Amino acid sequence: MNSAELWKIENEIAAEGYANVCGVDEAGRGPLAGPVCAAAVILPLGWLPEGLNDSKKLSERKREALYDLIVENAISFGIAFAGVEEIESENILNATFLAMNRAIEQLDPQPSLAIIDGNQNGGIVCLNRTIVHGDALCASIAAASILAKVTRDRFMCDMAEKYPLYGFEKHKGYGTAQHRAAILQHGPCEIHRPSFLRKMLNGQ
Repeated sequence: MNSAELWKIENEIAAEGYANVCGVDEAGRGPLAGPVCAAAVILPLGWLPEGLNDSKKLSERKREALYDLIVENAISFGIAFAGVEEIESENILNATFLAMNRAIEQLDPQPSLAIIDGNQNGGIVCLNRTIVHGDALCASIAAASILAKVTRDRFMCDMAEKYPLYGFEKHKGYGTAQHRAAILQHGPCEIHRPSFLRKMLNGQ
């Protein structure tokens, strides 16, 4: 997707009079272990590094390279977590909103509008709009998806050193066959999400 296409929605929003629009996305809503991570990014209008796209469509190497470019060139960015205890007490959707709000709060300047990937925004405290498939349609949401994904992946690699029995460095906490087998063999650890494991463990 070229610059004109990836900036189309944000240019239309800017034409409405909104300045410093931030893109917001998360990583880690689905895994069996680890926190959910959110990022918020304000990019210079029209800035587009080669290969910018939804993080899920990029290789790990490309995500890492783009992460550095985004951090160096963004007007402002914020990255935040909501931990396993918050996921358990608030549910995963509300924990995602917590992480998003924390990321947005870090921005300086504060955005006049946040554009959120997806179709749910009930817990976002600032003025916002949702954009379905925004991580593939909007430059700043794509950038946020990369910051969130890379940050969470790095965290899970750190956790692999602390909890070496589970292979977190490979699957990042998602429910692969290897990960499920390790849970059944060793039991869950501190960063597993009990509510996500209940059905699996009750069946054994």
